[in-house]
Amino acid sequence: MSESSARTRVVIAGGGTAGWLAATALARQLGPLVDITLIESDEIGTVGVGESTIPTARSFHAFLGLDEAAVMKATQATFKLGIAFEHWHRIGARYFHPFGQVGRSIPIADFQHFWLEAQRLGLGGDYTDYSLEARAADQGRFGRDEAGTLAYAYHLDATAYARFLRTVAEPAGVRRVEGRITRVERDGETGDIAALHLAAGDRIAGDLFVDCTGFRALLIEGALETGFEDWSEWLACDRALAVQSEAVAPPVPFTRAIAHKAGWRWQIPLQTRVGNGLVYASGHMSDDEAAAMLLGAIEGRPLFDPRPIRFRTGMRRRAWHRNCVALGLAAGFIEPLESTSIHLVMIAIMRLIQGFPFAGDDREALAARFNAQSRHEWEHIRDFIILHYARTERTDSRFWQRCSTMSLPASLAERIALFVQSAGAWQGQDDLFRVESWVSVMLGQGLRPRSHHRIAQMLSGEALAQSLDDLDRQIAGKLMRIPAHDAFLKAYCAA
Repeated sequence: MSESSARTRVVIAGGGTAGWLAATALARQLGPLVDITLIESDEIGTVGVGESTIPTARSFHAFLGLDEAAVMKATQATFKLGIAFEHWHRIGARYFHPFGQVGRSIPIADFQHFWLEAQRLGLGGDYTDYSLEARAADQGRFGRDEAGTLAYAYHLDATAYARFLRTVAEPAGVRRVEGRITRVERDGETGDIAALHLAAGDRIAGDLFVDCTGFRALLIEGALETGFEDWSEWLACDRALAVQSEAVAPPVPFTRAIAHKAGWRWQIPLQTRVGNGLVYASGHMSDDEAAAMLLGAIEGRPLFDPRPIRFRTGMRRRAWHRNCVALGLAAGFIEPLESTSIHLVMIAIMRLIQGFPFAGDDREALAARFNAQSRHEWEHIRDFIILHYARTERTDSRFWQRCSTMSLPASLAERIALFVQSAGAWQGQDDLFRVESWVSVMLGQGLRPRSHHRIAQMLSGEALAQSLDDLDRQIAGKLMRIPAHDAFLKAYCAA
């Protein structure tokens, strides 16, 4: 190989989901163009806060050439059709954020405008009654077919997922080095990272370094001092407890997000156990109270003591700085309310591969574009998460009182104003969440538009009722052909 075509040396600091996803993707997509070393220490555990994904994980797995059933069997995975939100709008209230399409839209106006006109006339059911995914979730049904009838994601064991990815990455050429990083060596002339030094004395040199060291952010922050943008003014939760418990019932095909007086807790069903967690604001709830609340709420026997996790919500000012790209928790953290953590790793890896800085290439423009896209998506997800807290009628605690009165980012305030004034919602080119997602959560959180597009009034009440009845019958017909979730799992990917 000539000097100009020499392999680019990629050093991935840290394993876990982020590290092994990066290693697998780089090895499978760039192959002979890169030399990949992953440094991982058995002494350092992974955080593994969330065990839930969104539908983009499916396309990323296809990008990697992974077999779905094999991944699911290895990770005790179940299917996920959306998220049930309980007690968020007010105590006792429940709504569902489904994946996939809701109703039928036309180019001029989305479905919510026709649904709101029907509501004005006293017609039709709830908004998500016209979602196949919401109704399948409610009935505990799931089926996978070639027609792609259902939009879905996965619940999975994050630790087992990293182990599975390792079995794919190493045969593809990734070299794993066991060891703890003790020093980051920087080039005296350029300021770039030159090598990582390990406790055993090894020196691992590279051209590109990928920081997957979690909250420690040893490279992007510890060495390069990139800076952190704190979002705790809007997202006050800063601690979590996580515990697994024995399953006492068949797994449901959705995540539960259950609000409490100082945050919320999750319930994520896998094939043989349940992942549980409690997210809370330490200024409004003590650690002991949080542990008691979590253990008192789980339905099966806990498999270990709750693991404490401390975090700060926000993002690095630059995810790509010099010759270092931060992924996962090293890049920042948005609490797992909408299961976006693994997605943010995957989309960052995709962008890195699309604009990969091979040895000797100029990288300033590549890094600037990467950082601009990352910032847009992180802020977009941040706004969506804030919406769940800010638009609530709960006043039963200081935490919720604070949430309901806080000032909002201008970008979120703009979205809310458009929806309240005209029922408008949009998905931009680089936005993650679809129109249906914004509408589901805004309606679920109690926002009611003052008006909607008048094109809906061009349909007579009779025609509108007929259209909604047709949608209802079509969904009901499809549901009859979808098996029970647990039965499908046992036939398709039993762990």
